Amino acid sequence: ISYEFDFALETILGEVRIRFVWILIGLGLTWFTCYWFSEELIFLLAKPFLTLPLDSYFVCTQLTEAFSTYVATSSIACSYFVFPFVSHQIWCFLIPSCYGEQRTKYNRFFYLSGFCFFLFLFLTFSWVVPNVWHFLYFVGATSTNLLMIKLQPKIYDYIMLTVRILFISSVCSQVPVIVICLLELRGLSVETFTNNRRFLMVFSLLTAALSTPPDIWCQILACFLLSLIIELAIFVALIVQVREREEGWTSGMRGSGSIDKKEE
Repeated sequence: ISYEFDFALETILGEVRIRFVWILIGLGLTWFTCYWFSEELIFLLAKPFLTLPLDSYFVCTQLTEAFSTYVATSSIACSYFVFPFVSHQIWCFLIPSCYGEQRTKYNRFFYLSGFCFFLFLFLTFSWVVPNVWHFLYFVGATSTNLLMIKLQPKIYDYIMLTVRILFISSVCSQVPVIVICLLELRGLSVETFTNNRRFLMVFSLLTAALSTPPDIWCQILACFLLSLIIELAIFVALIVQVREREEGWTSGMRGSGSIDKKEE
């Protein structure tokens, strides 16, 4: 028995080592590729601001600010690009130990997580970020000649704020997946969520406070989005639960009807 246990443990550790090496290789290649194309990535993030009217451009106030911007942009883009690969490696390591029904259920959660992640990322980058910068740009504009305000943002601050907005959307995208996963695995019921809404509100506040910059409006927006997504997930789960009960009641009535016919 000890020999079989040692062999199984050695096999698991070997599999972990292989997956870890692949993750390190993918992480290194992705980071160097992102750094090679860091200027294109910065242009992609800065495009919503550059499409604004008048002469929109960025400034650097420190000697190392441009280099720090390149490195930070490369690292953040690398984390986003390598996330699906890391998730796939973890999935390949865990899925062989599951039964067929569990594999189907976990695959559904995995696909739902990826779909929500990329959907929120696309909507945030294509709609939310341009509207945010459009609003901030025209709020800072002056309508008279008495005062002249010209917006010249620092490139590093702009990139970091844009990345924070994208990060908030990424966190929000996984909230419905977690709620649906808990409901599907019978870890929690719909009644538990509905009866403990105050704790969900505290969870939204803490998540918004920890995952957003120290800005009150940004935290309020993140808390509102998290609460809205949780409520929508609970509403969808409640509808699914009602349908399952109706289907169970209908199938039970059909079964009792067939039994009565057989007895007759």
